[in-house]
Amino acid sequence: MSQTSSPLEVSLLLPTCASALTSVAKLVETARDTVLAKVTGANGKIDSGLMDSQQLAAHGFAWLNTYAEGLRQMEGWGRNLSEAGQFGELEQLMLQLVFGEYLAQMAGGIPLSQVEIARPADLGVSAAAVAAFTGAPAVAALIADGATSAVRTRIAALIAERGDFGALGFNDETLDMVRDQFSRFAADQVVPFAHEWHLKDELIPMSIIEQMAEMGVFGLTVPEEYGGLGMGKSAMCLVSEVLSCAYIGVGSLGTRSEIAAELIRLGGTEEQKAYWLPKLSSGEILPTAVFTEPNSGSDLGSLRTRAVREGDVYKITGAKTWITHAARSDLMTLLVRTDPATSDYRGLSMLLAEKPRGTVENPFPAEGMTGGEIKVLGYRGMKEYEIGFDGFTVPAANLLGGVEGQGFKQLMETFESARIQTAARATGVAQNALQLGLQYAQERSQFGKALIKFPRVANKIAWMAAETMLARQLTYFAAREKDQDIRCDIEAGMAKLLAARVAWSNADNALQIHGGNGYAEEYQISRVLCDARILSVFEGAAEIQAQVIARGLLGRRG
Repeated sequence: MSQTSSPLEVSLLLPTCASALTSVAKLVETARDTVLAKVTGANGKIDSGLMDSQQLAAHGFAWLNTYAEGLRQMEGWGRNLSEAGQFGELEQLMLQLVFGEYLAQMAGGIPLSQVEIARPADLGVSAAAVAAFTGAPAVAALIADGATSAVRTRIAALIAERGDFGALGFNDETLDMVRDQFSRFAADQVVPFAHEWHLKDELIPMSIIEQMAEMGVFGLTVPEEYGGLGMGKSAMCLVSEVLSCAYIGVGSLGTRSEIAAELIRLGGTEEQKAYWLPKLSSGEILPTAVFTEPNSGSDLGSLRTRAVREGDVYKITGAKTWITHAARSDLMTLLVRTDPATSDYRGLSMLLAEKPRGTVENPFPAEGMTGGEIKVLGYRGMKEYEIGFDGFTVPAANLLGGVEGQGFKQLMETFESARIQTAARATGVAQNALQLGLQYAQERSQFGKALIKFPRVANKIAWMAAETMLARQLTYFAAREKDQDIRCDIEAGMAKLLAARVAWSNADNALQIHGGNGYAEEYQISRVLCDARILSVFEGAAEIQAQVIARGLLGRRG
């Protein structure tokens, strides 16, 4: 390749990417050996203390693997499009771009955040190993010419000409129909009003929730025998992405029901499934997840909220925080400590706690329950709350599964789905930011020409589009694994980790394209920036996510 905007011929591009993946696998294996040596204790096992002290190496390893998996999925996307006759110039250039950029970062340093770079040496990888990686012909070619300014400029021009951001590659008529249906709903019922809801800090109108219920959003993955649509996680991702692209609050409404339904489907008794799942699926009952406590954060095993059995009820005492959509919900999936003799995850249980719907004036009209709103920058459509319990009662029959001490295990079983869905929401937010940035770049003129004609603006648009596609492909890969009942906790974590970063990056770059106007509340990108920022914090902060991914990968063998 030479420094041009032309893609390699398909007959060369796909084999070149496949060859580069072989070199990537070797680099990852080398990094695994060196990082494992850093975190292995004298007993030959991974040491938690070393994992903490060697976080830069461990988290860099997690990101290295995330990049590798993302590239694998993009190469598969390209192959599938080629076989379907849909691998056009735009798609080819996007594939070149992500390979060129990610391979260069693997060799030079992967950004863990805006102020942290994990370089190969930080992982213990030698200069010789890096030289062998960058010296491989396919890797060298893609680094040299895959991510040039000319490539990026051409991508931006093609996006503007075609009016789309690349073929999605579903090759599934059902998914295409679902996408069309929800795209129309989002365009008609959400997009025109979302920014006003945000600015006024209003709850999403019940009319929207009722329409979503009619469309089956809340029972999307619930088995048909319990009143749901019985669709897979891929459909869940698609709906979550499309709705979140319109407004993350609307896209996140389904998350509440997804978490509750998954908990009950996997951990509930037959009576609990038969009673609760149809009500959740129809939208008759709106749930909220009540897990986090003021001093626990991601360390759920240390939570203190107590549930004491007294006859046929549990009496709850304690405090919870960052509870989304709490006031308007009817059901709390409430994680509590039922064994006071424990101080870790083993004494936790999950309760299905009913409550009356609150109002703005009186958010928690239940006896033994108080709380108030937490004002937030974004993610406003459902509102966040802190809750206090003082003698609040829950029927003992509402102990999930009917056995105490299973709460943490039950919750862990839902994390794959929750993180896949969060990755899909992040992809939707990233897509929204991309679209807003492109629209402004096309409409705004400076010095006699549209902003998109300036190379650095075009380069931003191109990278945003390519990396969003990569995040999407990684997310749907995790969803497909889940649909096949393949363990995908690491893959789901990777998708969430990367997609959250892409959402924030896209929002930041789209605001930059807007210039000073982007900082004005009247422009939608100001909202999207605030919404995007939370994605690398909730459902497991990026640092926690990287730690979990690294620990899982390093412990997969040996």
